[in-house]
This record gives sequence, structure tokens and C-alpha cells, in this order.
Amino acid sequence: MRTVNSYRGLTTRKRDGFVGEKQIILPPKLLKEKILSDPLLNNMFITLIGYFPRATYHYRERRWGCEDNILIYCLDGKGWYQNKAGYCEVKANEFIILPAGKEYLRYGADSEDPWTLYWVHFCGSKISYLNKAYSLNQFLTPTILHPEERRIKLWNEMYDALEMGYSLSNLSYANFCLYHFVASFIFPNNGIARIQMKEDNVINQAILFMRDHLDGKLTVDDFANRFSFSASHFSGLFRKQTGISPIDYFINLKMQKACQLLDLTKSKIKEIGYKLGYDDPYYFNRVFNKVIGVSPSKWRLVKKDR
Repeated sequence: MRTVNSYRGLTTRKRDGFVGEKQIILPPKLLKEKILSDPLLNNMFITLIGYFPRATYHYRERRWGCEDNILIYCLDGKGWYQNKAGYCEVKANEFIILPAGKEYLRYGADSEDPWTLYWVHFCGSKISYLNKAYSLNQFLTPTILHPEERRIKLWNEMYDALEMGYSLSNLSYANFCLYHFVASFIFPNNGIARIQMKEDNVINQAILFMRDHLDGKLTVDDFANRFSFSASHFSGLFRKQTGISPIDYFINLKMQKACQLLDLTKSKIKEIGYKLGYDDPYYFNRVFNKVIGVSPSKWRLVKKDR
């Protein structure tokens, strides 16, 4: 027998439950008293979180949209969603993010191969900024993900913390994990594990190459030729993914390494510059000061006071 419930403007049609399901709904009173009044937590926070295995008859209709962002990660099976732009199927190892808004939408499980999904609702004072700055509307189109245990681990961290009770420490821990969880979807190529595995991603491979040649005097042509691209095409790809040019990124990596050497060794500043491909110590000083904001000698002095 199906039931119909309402919460935060939704209509639900499902059986009495899904075997093995997990769900926590944060009470509005709790959100008001412990999160909305907290200047740090109120930026972005969990309102609902759940896991539905083989969610036969799962269906949600939100006639007036939702005030939360909704992240749905399909682990197995299939589902679908529909809004004014049309209908989309969501398959295994795909996710969608439905940004907060007042537009009609609905979603549910495939009737023959119902999805298994992890989901989280989140909102906050910075949600509008997040959605615009990181173009979350792009994730209305189902996006394929390489399966990674860390995402499920992060979801479990959030859920387990909330299940232990609504102390400030538990709420803080769960919502700090939320940032990492969301980031693992919208920046899938930035995970350390994926970079270390050297997956087939030209920009990640280029960054690894940079890290392995910090003593070099490499140019855009050197990077582009390594991947059989023109310099202009490679630069465009690199800037699109990182936000800056390849040479600026390479210099930033060099200066990051310089800071580490200044912190962790007693090497002379000119020796550190030489290790990073700078034969002229005065030029090394100018570049360091431009990127870091202080001279190498000043950095080393400040480090002693930390």
C-alpha cells in the first residue's frame, strides 16, 4: 500500500519503506536554534540526508520547488527526474544536483530497475552564491562519476555524526564533512587519490609532470608538446580547468616548494632558488615576493614565530 506525505513542499508515493534504508530529517526548530544562529554553520548545512537501496516505487513531486539544493547519487539501477526543461534518466554511477528554487520538479525510481541512491539536501546563506559561482545548473544533466569509496565514506561520516545526536560538535562535524562531500562531486578530478593514480586526464598529468620537474625551466611549448597539443589549445584547456595559465601554475608550484624548503631546511636562499631553476638569486627573490607577498628571508623569519 502506498502512502502520501508532505514535508517542505513535497509529495511522496512509496511503499512502507525500503529494506535497509537510512534517513535523517533535521527538525526546523533545531536548525533555527543551533545552525541558523551560528555564523559559521549557517553558510551551508544539511537539512535531510538518506540512503535508499533498491528503492522500488520511490517518487517525489515538488510542486513549488525546493528551498534546498538536492544532491542525488545513483549507485545502482536507474531513476529519473523531470522539470520544466524536460525529462532525464539517471543511471548507475551518475549524479545530479537540483539547485534550490521555486520551479516544479519531480523524480523517482525506474519501474523495472529501481535505483539505489545516496542523497542529501543542503541549504544556507551562501547557497545562491555557491550555485552561481560554481555553475551548479550544469549538474542538472546527469554526470558520470568514477566510483570512489571516499564519497560513501564521507556520506557515512555525516550520517553517523547526526545519528549520534544533535550536539554542537556532531552538527559541526557533519556539516564540515558536507563541504568535502559536495566538492568530491563538483570537482571530481581534484581528488588526491585520483591524481596519484595518474588517470587519463591531461591536465592532472601535466601537473604531475610539473611537480616532478620543479628544477626545470619549462615553457608552454614543452608542456603542450608532451601531450601532442598546440600551445594555444593546451593553454586553453589548462586555464579552463585550473583558472590560471600553465606557466603561472608552474611558478606557483615552485614557490610552494620554496616555502617548504625555507621552513624545513637550513639551505641558503640562493641554494633554494637554484634547486628550483633560478640561477639569478635576485630574480628568484622578485618572483617569490610577487607570488607569496613577502621576501624569502622575511618568510623564514615569520616561520620562526609560528
